[in-house]
Amino acid sequence: MTGIGHFNDLNVLAVSAKGARLDGGPLGELRLPAAELPVGCAPGSTLRVFLYLDAEQRPAATTATPAAQVGEVGFLKVVSTNDAGAFLAWGLPKDLLLPWNEVKREQKRLVAAGRKLLVAVFLAEDGRIAASSRLDEFLVDAAEGLREGDPVDILVAESTDLGLRVVVNHRFWGLVHQNEVFGTLARGHRQTGYVKALRPDGKLNIALSAPGYAKVDAVAQGILQVLARKGGFLAVSDQTPPEQIHQLFGISKRVFKQTIGALYRDRKIQIEPSGIRLVPPA
Repeated sequence: MTGIGHFNDLNVLAVSAKGARLDGGPLGELRLPAAELPVGCAPGSTLRVFLYLDAEQRPAATTATPAAQVGEVGFLKVVSTNDAGAFLAWGLPKDLLLPWNEVKREQKRLVAAGRKLLVAVFLAEDGRIAASSRLDEFLVDAAEGLREGDPVDILVAESTDLGLRVVVNHRFWGLVHQNEVFGTLARGHRQTGYVKALRPDGKLNIALSAPGYAKVDAVAQGILQVLARKGGFLAVSDQTPPEQIHQLFGISKRVFKQTIGALYRDRKIQIEPSGIRLVPPA
């Protein structure tokens, strides 16, 4: 059992019209409302639930999925503020507190209802789940356990002169160099990236497409799906601007050309003077 702030697989002890009683181990019995019970739930079955503290600071369970759990970074909207701090919507009945002491002094004026913030979710000393905008206290520059080519989860944090600074696997800082970025990726955008280089100092250079021929396999099905949605033909070619390629497929023009070549060799598309055409299955 991983406890408060995480997903847990708990055994169902009893089911009634009001809901279910779950075995919370050291947290005691937990109640799950009837509205959240899956069909067929019965005593002895196991439910995957997220554990948090309710308004009375009592352990509670829900089948709802929060935007981020303890140990993760999320891009969350401020719904209100008071003397305690800002309250963030994160997909659960009780909003997530961002205490003022977890907000950088120079940014406090920017924390207002309606804004969206990048925050780390952590377990405070009093056992409550809380948020912090001090990401440097939760993320490190030197990565461990990763190799070149590994797929990673990335979250765009900010634009810099060099490119995009991104959160990697909720644990590390990484950089997507400007020449790897096509189109506009807004703050809070999340997608799969790939470790392009692990520098001697441990810092990560990240690519938005898989390295080498792996990227061809990774995006080929996506191009075929777009072709199918567009009626089997797209007016794209070697002359199409890179920005349009990225808007259509989310990839660089170089990756597009590699993938189109592979699809043509596999006889899945035809390359015509005015574009590419899907080859119907035999």
